[in-house]
Amino acid sequence: MVESRFLIPGEWSGTQLNIIDMFFNYKKNRVWAENLTIVMQIGLTMAGCIVFCFFLGLYLDKWLGTKGIFVTIFTILGVIGGGITVYRQILEVIEDNSNERKNRDDGVR
Repeated sequence: MVESRFLIPGEWSGTQLNIIDMFFNYKKNRVWAENLTIVMQIGLTMAGCIVFCFFLGLYLDKWLGTKGIFVTIFTILGVIGGGITVYRQILEVIEDNSNERKNRDDGVR
């Protein structure tokens, strides 16, 4: 019998296979997956701040009849606010990692 990478219902033999484990082994790639989630969180936070402030500025420009001044101001504020938020997130991750290392080192001694 030829092994298939894809599971066909009804052809499972004896053991029930977990589809997620078939494509991604979390135990093996835990550190990589955690770092990926942090990078994605930082990117989405920055993009969200910029996009939100851009559309807020666009709305104010249309409402007040100005030609791009609020889009410019609020986009710059979005970049600054996103940068501050990302900086805080990075500090939190670094602090968590240093506390984890400290606890692990204290347990070994």
